[in-house]
Amino acid sequence: MSAPINPGLRVLRSTPFIQLQDAGRYGVRHLGVTQSGALDWVAQRWANWLLGNAPGAAVLEITLGNLDLQCERDAVFALSGGDLGATLDGEPISPWRSFSVRAGQRLCFAQPRLGARAYLAAPGGFSATQVLGSCASNLREGLGGLDGTGKPLQQGDQLTWTATVCALREVPGAQVPNYRTPAQLDLVMGAQIGDFSGQSLFDAFNSDWTLDTRADRMGIRLLGPVLQCQSGSMVSEGIPLGAVQVPPDGQPIILLNDRQTIGGYPRLGALTPLAVARLAQCLPGETLRLRPVVQEAAQRHQHEWLAHWPAT
Repeated sequence: MSAPINPGLRVLRSTPFIQLQDAGRYGVRHLGVTQSGALDWVAQRWANWLLGNAPGAAVLEITLGNLDLQCERDAVFALSGGDLGATLDGEPISPWRSFSVRAGQRLCFAQPRLGARAYLAAPGGFSATQVLGSCASNLREGLGGLDGTGKPLQQGDQLTWTATVCALREVPGAQVPNYRTPAQLDLVMGAQIGDFSGQSLFDAFNSDWTLDTRADRMGIRLLGPVLQCQSGSMVSEGIPLGAVQVPPDGQPIILLNDRQTIGGYPRLGALTPLAVARLAQCLPGETLRLRPVVQEAAQRHQHEWLAHWPAT
């Protein structure tokens, strides 16, 4: 059953890279269904915080811009993540704050100025069909989105929500992520780390890696030194979020939210959740570094970060 169509936001222009996402789809990997959900979960969480929503409420994940929306009723929205040149009736809107709109105004996103993905939240979250406990879009699996079939946002679509909100606020400046400096991504070393040559391990953690244009919500390929794994063939095993697998060409692939559920390439390990969120804001051609961490340190950092999250 499709989400109810009430006056809200009408899509005037969109691309296949603009999707409805929430916190993701869990507890179904045994069915071969991946998690999906917002790539930059930190920015998604902030967008929802700005409106007092639940942290995982459905938002629009706007990748690379090129989106025009017509406001069909007065409302308060929130914007976080990358700066994609958002404007309201031609006036610039900065991310990391909530803002008011009036019926008849046009909300537009141009092209990336800083970061790759912006997140637009509505009061209570956007309304959509729930499939296996989530409305997260995944076109390959035909799940989620406005009508439950995984389709990205298309011209003529109507977005709606049920809650109301009046207060306007901003994300505290000290907690706004820094997208200007090259990304340093923490990587929890995995079971196959010892199968890579010593030179490959040195290169992996002491070289600049460039993001390839071959990148989507399934994964991002890195270009740099050729890594060599000394192990033979592997039995396919479960793939966690942020897994850094190395195929025969020696160029790592970082697997993201729409990844397959199992794979048979050796892995350096997996990025931490915070590193995955930072990677989601990197554009093709940008450089980054991988930084090895042990699991205990990564867990401690994650818990400390969550502990400092402000109350709704």
